[in-house]
Amino acid sequence: MTAEVRERDRIVLGIESSCDETGVGLVRLGADGGVELLSDAVASSVDQHARFGGVVPEIASRAHLEAMAPTTTRALDGAGLRLSDVDAVAVTAGPGLAGALMVGVAAAKGYAAALGVPLYGVNHLAGHVAVDTLEHGPLPRRCLALLVSGGHTQLLLVEGVGERITEIGSTIDDAAGEAYDKVARILDLPYPGGPPIDRMAEEGDPAAIAFPRGMTGPRDAKFDFSFSGLKTAVARWVEGEQRAGREIPVADVCASFQEAVADVLTAKAVRAARELEVTTLVISGGVAANSRLSGLARERCAAAGIELRVPRPRLCTDNGAMIAALGAHVLAAGAPPSSLDLSADPGLPVHTLVR
Repeated sequence: MTAEVRERDRIVLGIESSCDETGVGLVRLGADGGVELLSDAVASSVDQHARFGGVVPEIASRAHLEAMAPTTTRALDGAGLRLSDVDAVAVTAGPGLAGALMVGVAAAKGYAAALGVPLYGVNHLAGHVAVDTLEHGPLPRRCLALLVSGGHTQLLLVEGVGERITEIGSTIDDAAGEAYDKVARILDLPYPGGPPIDRMAEEGDPAAIAFPRGMTGPRDAKFDFSFSGLKTAVARWVEGEQRAGREIPVADVCASFQEAVADVLTAKAVRAARELEVTTLVISGGVAANSRLSGLARERCAAAGIELRVPRPRLCTDNGAMIAALGAHVLAAGAPPSSLDLSADPGLPVHTLVR
């Protein structure tokens, strides 16, 4: 039976296929502008990429093709809805892998055309910000977001979730999540590297090795990041220990590396919030699930009088719920829908919320 939909409420279907997760989510946009999560279904192809140590675009695209229809069915069943109940379709139009994005965009266009409902091609990065509203309710009109994932590390000034997002800082080389994957490979830990490094770090000493904090010098761009040098420092330290015939203290390496990452991320985020006079910080993206990052962020935000919001781990990683949430926000803001000749944009800038 179709779930009851309150008068003037609208159901938004969200599709995410930017990398190796096929995500489909459903949210209810209330007459009061509130957004409620109804269901979130995800199919991951991460196991197919693990033996390569990273995402293989062709494998990801094929996996999306196979998973799209079943994942949509699971999302609808989880919400107790039929496809005919959907009032709008939102889809990740970029950034991401070109082939993977095209699968999601094609599916979304098909659903929107068949249902005769508006289509919104939205920004994946902004989705990571919007998803927090499903966990903690509306965001203040002006807040700061730290987006930390395998492909992105950015500081974003948010002035209306579905209206205006401005990048104020970004990584100049490796993203934090990418550095985790590369360090995991150096230490012969599984891919993706974030979870195993986090687990090993619990048993190590974060002060055991003095790894560098990149982009923290007086002449560096104050809100930008760099993790390539940190990754190289870990590699050189491990190589030195191996040449000396010493056993690698993997837990200490993990803890010291993780401390360096969390230190830089949280210090810059809190500094940016203070300088911009923002009192709310959102941390999202896959690396937001990291225990040391969230723990240190809580300590520093509490000391600075900043409200910290971190979605639960399931919502931090790529998912359809975040795209549905962003679609609901841009719909509520009155943004014009995308046309049915919408194309994917692998390099879509964060300030472009709707294509």
